[in-house]
Order: sequence, then structure tokens, then C-alpha cells
Amino acid sequence: MITAAEARSGKGHRDENFPVASRLIHPRHRGAILAFYEFVRTADDIADRPALPPQEKLDLMDRLEASLLGKSDADPVGVTLRSELAARALSPRHAQDLLTAFRMDVTKLRYRDWDDLIGYCTYSAMPVGRFVLDVHGESHATWPANDALCAALQVINHLQDCAKDYGALDRVYIPLDTLAEAGVGVEALGAARASPALLDVIRKLARRTGTLLQASRPFSASIADTRLALEVAVIQTYAERLVDLLSRRDPLSERVHLGKAAVAGFGLLGLGWGATHRVGRIFAADHKPQDA
Repeated sequence: MITAAEARSGKGHRDENFPVASRLIHPRHRGAILAFYEFVRTADDIADRPALPPQEKLDLMDRLEASLLGKSDADPVGVTLRSELAARALSPRHAQDLLTAFRMDVTKLRYRDWDDLIGYCTYSAMPVGRFVLDVHGESHATWPANDALCAALQVINHLQDCAKDYGALDRVYIPLDTLAEAGVGVEALGAARASPALLDVIRKLARRTGTLLQASRPFSASIADTRLALEVAVIQTYAERLVDLLSRRDPLSERVHLGKAAVAGFGLLGLGWGATHRVGRIFAADHKPQDA
């Protein structure tokens, strides 16, 4: 059996669609977030490696979890994250939840409906934001808005990569009931271009994802740490732009990722939006009526 390190794709945090521990994040938090990212990236690469047999993937994830929990020192990414968690008195729960999602990626290739997909996001996406919030000592009152944003980011990723996931791994995250309603079979994801019916499905899901982003709009302003709040504002702005692209483009034949110029432009827009909401929050707090 290969090691977890040998299963890595070579993808790093700078290759992701959304910022991971960017320079907006305070340096004292970046080490923990990057350790979490490396652990998660390793598990994700294991799950996504087509040549690995399913049981070998699951065995490698069990070894990763053993290193995370101190039952083994076999995998350095688990040992490093364990050390970061111990230094901050944080639970391994969020990392374990993500391992649950990656095990699902190995064993569950279809999703019944939207609720089934969001159930997957509960493990595959929401714990990422929750971990970052915990590292910053943020209130758990921020979790509902975090969960909406993280679920939206996950669904965006699924829609962007729907053809690749189907072609390489036979995974279909587009809910089966949505495809059935449109009279579309999963094999349509293997075409060079999306049919009009499949495009309707993708656009319907993009609109539903937009509803999640509406729910996450107050998230940035609710975060106490200014630097993290600004990073979340940037991510929110990127996500809204990508949903717009998915409502107009065909992910089977067209690019639905942001280029470098767009990343820079929408990043500045997000910073401006976040800063404006930050000032509004401070102003409201300063002018809150005092109890008599």
C-alpha cells in the first residue's frame, strides 16, 4: 500500500478556487489553518485518486485519523495538525468530520436530492469554516451563516467540476431527482457540451446556491476579527461571481473559474464591501441606545 504522502496530487493551498490562509489572516493563525489544510488536502487527494482501490483509500484515511488522534505517528500531516490542535486546546472533531466526507466520496457516488447533498456538505464543507472560526476564538453564533457560505462553496465546486467528477470517478453530486425532473440521465455529464435540459438543471442549482449566499451575506459583519471578516467578504464576493457564471455558462464546455485578473478585481471589490460593512457594524455598536 502506498503512503498518504505518495497519494498527494501536488496541489497546494495557492491552487484552490478560494483563498486559504491568505495574507489577510493574522500570522499567528496561519500555521494552524495551513496544518488543517494539508491534512484535509491529503485526505481529499486520497479519495480522488482514480487508480487506488476503494478499500486502500479507506485504509489510508484510517491511518491519517490514527495520526491525528495520537494512536500513530505514521503520517506527518496528522502529527502536525495534532500538535497545532493541542497547542490551542482544540478538538479534532472538524478534521474527523471531513474524513467522514472523504470516506463518503469513496463509498457514495450519487445523491438523492438537495437535502441529501446538503447532508454531505455538513461533513465536507461546513467544518472547514467552523475550524477557522474556532482558531480565531469566534462565537458559535456565527456558525449558521458560515454553514450557508461553506455549503454554497461546495455546491459551486460540484457544478464547476461536474463533468470531471463523472468522467474520472463516476461521482455525481447533482441531485438525481433534479436530473429526473428534467428527463436527464447522469450519462449526459459525459457529453462534450451540456444539453439544454442539463443546462436548466445546472442553472436551477446555481439559483438555489444563490439563496445560500443570500443567507451568508451577514457572515462577514458578524465576525469579531477584522482580518478574518475581510477574508470572508472576499470569499463571499468570489462565490457570488461564480454563481453568476454558472447561471450563464456551460461547465462541460466553458470555463467557469475566475482568472487572475478577475480574482484580483473581485478581491478588491470584496475588501471594499467587507470594509464598508465593518464600518457600519462599528457605527451601529457605537450608537446603540443605552438602557435607562
